[in-house]
Amino acid sequence: MVRKIKAKLVLRLRVEGFSGRQIAAQGMSRHSVAAVIDAADSEGLSWDDVVDLDEQAVYVRLFPGRGEHVSVHAQPDWEQVHKELARVGVTLKLLHGEYVDDCRTAGTTAMGYDRFCKSYQQHVLVAGAASRVGHKAAQTIEVDWSGKTMTLDHPVTGTSTRVYLFVATLPFSRFSFVEPCLDMRQDTWLRAHVAMFEFFGGTTPRIVPDNLKTGVIAHPREGEIVLNDAYRELAAHYSAAVLPGRVKRPKDKASVEGTVGNIATAVIAKLRHQQFATLADLRAAIYERVAVFNAEAFQKRAGSRQSVFTSEERPLLRPLPAVPYEIASWVYGRRVQKNGHVVFDKNFYSVPYAHIGGSVDLRVTDTMVEVFAGDQRIASHLLAPPGVVNDYRTLDAHVPDGGRYEPWDATRVRQWATRIGPDTTTVVNRIFESVTIDEQALDAALAVLRLTRRYSGMRVEAAAGIALASVYSPRYAHLRPILESRQDQHDRTATPSAADTSGYVRGGNYYAGGAR
Repeated sequence: MVRKIKAKLVLRLRVEGFSGRQIAAQGMSRHSVAAVIDAADSEGLSWDDVVDLDEQAVYVRLFPGRGEHVSVHAQPDWEQVHKELARVGVTLKLLHGEYVDDCRTAGTTAMGYDRFCKSYQQHVLVAGAASRVGHKAAQTIEVDWSGKTMTLDHPVTGTSTRVYLFVATLPFSRFSFVEPCLDMRQDTWLRAHVAMFEFFGGTTPRIVPDNLKTGVIAHPREGEIVLNDAYRELAAHYSAAVLPGRVKRPKDKASVEGTVGNIATAVIAKLRHQQFATLADLRAAIYERVAVFNAEAFQKRAGSRQSVFTSEERPLLRPLPAVPYEIASWVYGRRVQKNGHVVFDKNFYSVPYAHIGGSVDLRVTDTMVEVFAGDQRIASHLLAPPGVVNDYRTLDAHVPDGGRYEPWDATRVRQWATRIGPDTTTVVNRIFESVTIDEQALDAALAVLRLTRRYSGMRVEAAAGIALASVYSPRYAHLRPILESRQDQHDRTATPSAADTSGYVRGGNYYAGGAR
């Protein structure tokens, strides 16, 4: 073919004195050599005119328009094809089928699938864009811990605390998130994920972590992957699936691995001359540096991480759930006490009375305590504030007959005293009269009434009468000796006069020998 003629070589050999036959002996046909010579003579070109041109330019100069290919196929909108490929589930095969259907409708010639794919790759190269055959927008989030760490420096003690960096990346846009953490425990790992989803403003169907124990219990070569229960619950809350990368296969999450390296420069190195005393200050500085990092222009594609994320990926993210995921810990095998409460952190939380004596599990979040019997939640309470102990959280629905576990107050105490007798009621009333507020008398009044647990109500009533005869406002310390010495059961031969209430009056039988 004429296109294969080395026109510049022909002109050089000609000026060196070679004949047409000798030039053809260099591997070209005599007709092609003659065509070059005739075209040069027709255009008036000599070797000096083309000595500085390359081979292709010389050929175009001699044979303008020759060999140019004009496709007979209808050309699709490659920019639209590029945008459609960003959507989840969209492939070149699908788009080619739609393109063929459009060509049939318009009565134009459609290119085959192979040429369609090659033409798309050519468009990517010319436009300077990145091919989207490998990554789909809003489909995957890759997460990992950065190997490089930072520190908090205490200004007074001079001590340093290591800070670990949680890194997350959306592979399609390479939009990234960094969260500083004081440790790499499970609850910290989960909290970092919650902050990540809030930062991105949506979720994806896939989360690709490393095989760390806070997320993945086992990742065998064969068989199912065993995930941590809490990590699986978090993923389910955000309608995502955890698909860990293969062991010792960093390319399975190449985007975040590359981001970890970039973060070392964009964040750690940029902040190396600054000192931070609190985690909040460090977090604010890191967020600022990450914003700058996301806004930097790509080197090999148009736009930046921020622009691609905002315009193409964010609209495709799944919406966040109405309530953020709450980090929870489980406490198993707690027995329900006889008072219908279960104990957690020295505080008491009620459960339905039918579960008294049974075993329950507790799910504890930052704000709630949930009680489970098997897989059924039977109660939930607000968590007692830090530092509070011996606090009872009781729901009326958990109490049998609606009143057995009502809180003690002055009215309820007086009602109990009334059931014992009038003298006991007088003792209780005078105890309440001796204080400024009723709550100050509850303990003293209940101490008197609880004597009925050891002695009968009749004896306590009798002891109250004896005590009132000598003390205006008797207490537990007055009634208990009377009951222990059985004074309430002895026949009293003398009774104190109404005028003299200064003490007990001994009868004649008290003295030896009787009356004198």
